[in-house]
Amino acid sequence: MQPFLHTYSIVARDEKNGQLGVAVQSHWFNVGAMCPWVEAGVGAIATQSMVKVSYGPQGLNLLRSGKNAQQALEIMLAQDAEKESRQVAIVDSTGGIAVHTGKRCIAEAGHLTGDGFSVQANMMKNNTVWSAMANAFQQTCGDLAKRMLAALQAAQAEGGDIRGKQSAAMLVAEGPRTEEPYEHILIDLRVDDHEEPLVELARLLYIDRAYGFMNAGDELLSKGDLEGAMQQYTQGAQLAPHIDELPFWQAATLAENGHLEEALPIFNAVFKANPDWAVVLQRLPAAGLFPDDIVLMNTILQELEN
Repeated sequence: MQPFLHTYSIVARDEKNGQLGVAVQSHWFNVGAMCPWVEAGVGAIATQSMVKVSYGPQGLNLLRSGKNAQQALEIMLAQDAEKESRQVAIVDSTGGIAVHTGKRCIAEAGHLTGDGFSVQANMMKNNTVWSAMANAFQQTCGDLAKRMLAALQAAQAEGGDIRGKQSAAMLVAEGPRTEEPYEHILIDLRVDDHEEPLVELARLLYIDRAYGFMNAGDELLSKGDLEGAMQQYTQGAQLAPHIDELPFWQAATLAENGHLEEALPIFNAVFKANPDWAVVLQRLPAAGLFPDDIVLMNTILQELEN
């Protein structure tokens, strides 16, 4: 038997930067393994209801071959004897939309499309869920991930899945189509089993952004922009103040690039939170990840005693 992946989801394209994304919530375990599919420069797909997972990879293959969203969906539906039990939505790389809600999807079920997006839901408590999703997505400012999360939150506020809630997921891809699409996944978050999956998804999105700021800081520092790097590092630390690994790598990067004075107070705070980071630091030179400089190392390790 195919999974009862009754749920609500959104597929969307950001017209400003071409990002493609899909976000979903369900009262079914591990929705992220079956429903959402995305590839940079190709498209995003949500397959749900009496889910047929192959709509995801097959749909991306059809888009990759030159078919648009509507053409890809029509081809797959024509091959599916159980199409009336499916709910599928596709956005292609140009923002083209195609969506299908089968006649045998469990009520309340429906969809709504807009410029570059589609929201769809089945087995909902109320038939106003998908319109609430569309309104939230269109009225929310920010990047694609923030707007898709707002759509999911609006669905839940409108009643959501009549069975309750269990799992959620979000995928966002950025950049042109390449032969290595995994290099262009910007966000890949899954909440497989949680009492409040959207709350947890939002928390994970904050952490994901924090790491993004840290990576941006490293890139700026490698270009000699210390001020810009510190701004990025600070924003990352503010989003995830409980993760001491982020400032550790910030401090290590600063010290390695000749900014020891700025690094020392950060090392001090990290070592106080967890002295084992000092052990990690001493192991980095052998791995080629930190200068093999005994004077530099001893100067930093003195922060253990301060």
